[in-house]
Amino acid sequence: MKSMIHRFGWCLVFVAITTTAFAADSATSSAEKARQAISTLQSNAPGEEKAMACKRLAVYGHADAVPALAPLLTDEKLASWARIALEVIPGSAADKALRAAIPKLQGKLLVGVINSIGVRRDSKAVSVLASKLKDTDADVVAAAAVALGRIGGDKAARALEKSLGRAPVGNHSAIAQGCILCAERFLAEGKSAKAAKLYDTVRKADVPKQRILEATRGAILARQANGIPLLLGALRSTDKGTHGLGLRTARELPGPSVTEALASELSRTQPERQGPLFLALADRNDTAVLPVVLSTAMSGSKNLRLLAIEVMIREGKPACVPVLFDTLAENDAELAKAAKAALAGWWGKEVDAQLTARLPQSSGNNRRLQVELAGQRHVAGVIPELIKAASDSDSAIRTAGFKALGETAGTADLGTLIDLLAKANSAEDVAAVQTALESACTRLPDKAGCADKLLPGLATSPVPARCALLHVLGVVSTPNALAAVQSSLASPETTVRDTAVRVLADWSDAAALPQLFDVFRTTTDESHRFLSLRGCIRLLELSDQPRPEKVKAFGELMSRTERGDDRKAILSGLANVADTTALKLVEPLLNDAQVQAEAELAALTIADSLAKSAPAEAKAVVTRIKAESKNEVTRDRAAKILGQLEKSQ
Repeated sequence: MKSMIHRFGWCLVFVAITTTAFAADSATSSAEKARQAISTLQSNAPGEEKAMACKRLAVYGHADAVPALAPLLTDEKLASWARIALEVIPGSAADKALRAAIPKLQGKLLVGVINSIGVRRDSKAVSVLASKLKDTDADVVAAAAVALGRIGGDKAARALEKSLGRAPVGNHSAIAQGCILCAERFLAEGKSAKAAKLYDTVRKADVPKQRILEATRGAILARQANGIPLLLGALRSTDKGTHGLGLRTARELPGPSVTEALASELSRTQPERQGPLFLALADRNDTAVLPVVLSTAMSGSKNLRLLAIEVMIREGKPACVPVLFDTLAENDAELAKAAKAALAGWWGKEVDAQLTARLPQSSGNNRRLQVELAGQRHVAGVIPELIKAASDSDSAIRTAGFKALGETAGTADLGTLIDLLAKANSAEDVAAVQTALESACTRLPDKAGCADKLLPGLATSPVPARCALLHVLGVVSTPNALAAVQSSLASPETTVRDTAVRVLADWSDAAALPQLFDVFRTTTDESHRFLSLRGCIRLLELSDQPRPEKVKAFGELMSRTERGDDRKAILSGLANVADTTALKLVEPLLNDAQVQAEAELAALTIADSLAKSAPAEAKAVVTRIKAESKNEVTRDRAAKILGQLEKSQ
């Protein structure tokens, strides 16, 4: 621990001096930098300077630096820094120095040198490393085994294999790791048979489970297609770890024959294991995978078919589209829903082409789903079929047709929807076509063009259709649409007049204010009066009129009603007008028992907003409310506002 702390302390020193040291180095040649570093190592310089010199030699050093670095391998404080340089210096001199240090060292210093030999993969060190496999220090044995594995080759393999059978059980895991590393070297060099033999040795040895799993994976990969039986054995294992290894290795082992074997295994394995195996199979980078996915999507168990749909979405291959359409036509609602969702989000053009070809021949629930899909994908090319669907005798198909037309229709197609609206025989159909028209007019940018298409229908359509068109005109909200709605206020039909008032009350901007005020002033119908008043309040808040004019309008509304609920609604709107005239309009109502509480809240809100522009008027009203209000919460709020007003003065 002390050595670690000491080294950490040196690291902090290096951080502090590295910038200046290397700045000075920048004007010096590489050879000169190496020479200076060697000179530092051969001097009586402090340890941290020598460590920095080792660091420089890792960058600039060559064989001539080895004599200066080698003695440091026995130095507990500088050995690791020396090895950093020796591990990267080219040539055999560094290898010789590291080998020569082995007899002189033990413990951590010996482990460090062995690790460095492993990094350099010095094949001449195999014999001495093999002898260390018998060392009494388990850390030395582990380091030697790993180093031999990294070096690789027949001699290292023999030494490791021999030792695995004779070493104490406590060293088996480390030696097995060396065997596995050596086998990996064989495999990388194309020596598959030798790799497989070494992997098998580990698999059969008395080693921890993790080493057996690692060796099993290697044995499968080393055998390529001949490793299929071993792979299937892992997949069939009841051991969770071995089974998981099989799933991982199934993704790695290449070749169509492997894919075919996995597909065959899929039909044999337990249902609860089919999903993970199918996903492993689907992850393989193999052209044979797609046919298996398609086949599973068509004829596998339900759970597998749902997984296959997910995989097809990920793959995005054109061949998947017909299978998805076939699934859409099935009676299973869950599968059809999954297929529809996949098709709705498909990026390619294949879906639209298939839809155009299939929709005319479709029927029943499949036709409904395809119509809905056409709407979701906005396939304008099938509008004639959508029009047919909107006239279908099946109400579900008919409703889907209306909705899809709303999602796909252009301005030129609005006339078709209006005709369908006029022919609608039920309230449900009228509502569905109205929703479709609203959807289309919301989506289409040419609002004036939409209005031009809608207006003729007001003169010729039946009353339910005319009411629906008025609602759609409210969505369009153009000046001529507003004029048409206003004209409908004079209709002899009660439902048309009612609808016109409702549409005006919900108008999207303040342009409808004059018409709503006229209704409020003149109507004798209580529902119209209620709607127009609420509409006026809402639109006054949206209006960009000057504040005094807004207050005047609120004042007119207030003067034309004695109803408490109406006045409360007016006060809620008036509270948002930060003007002294609004405050004066509210003040008389502070004594009105019907609306006193609402008047107090409105007055406080207005006064709070006037704190800077009209503090005297605000303070007078707040003081009055604080003194007279019967509501404790209101008095507390008044006191708080009053305190803020007094602070600001």
